[in-house]
Amino acid sequence: MEYVRAFLTAGVICAISQVLIDRTKLTPGRILVTFVVLGVILTGIGVYEPVVKFGGTGATVPLLGFGYTMAEGVKEAIAQRGFLGVFTGGLTATAGGIAAAVVFSLIGALIFKSRDRS
Repeated sequence: MEYVRAFLTAGVICAISQVLIDRTKLTPGRILVTFVVLGVILTGIGVYEPVVKFGGTGATVPLLGFGYTMAEGVKEAIAQRGFLGVFTGGLTATAGGIAAAVVFSLIGALIFKSRDRS
């Protein structure tokens, strides 16, 4: 049942993303940033934790989950280091994801040739 809840949670998040892409003039980059920021905000006000408890990895892997991880990292760093944790906690918690994004982006840039979308 855990897999079904994870699949449904991630599916709903992906469906919302696709609706935003199809029905609005927002660029995919703006939607991505909006989802990360929304994940931080929802975690900060305590709304996203029940979603994580229900959906497990389905809620922590997508972009909202990245924001969730950042917010949780900040909370943990504040508890350990005080106010300085505001600046270091989010990056410390998400360092692996950020490093992977940079490495895979570099590999993609080396393999594929960019072109104008128009």
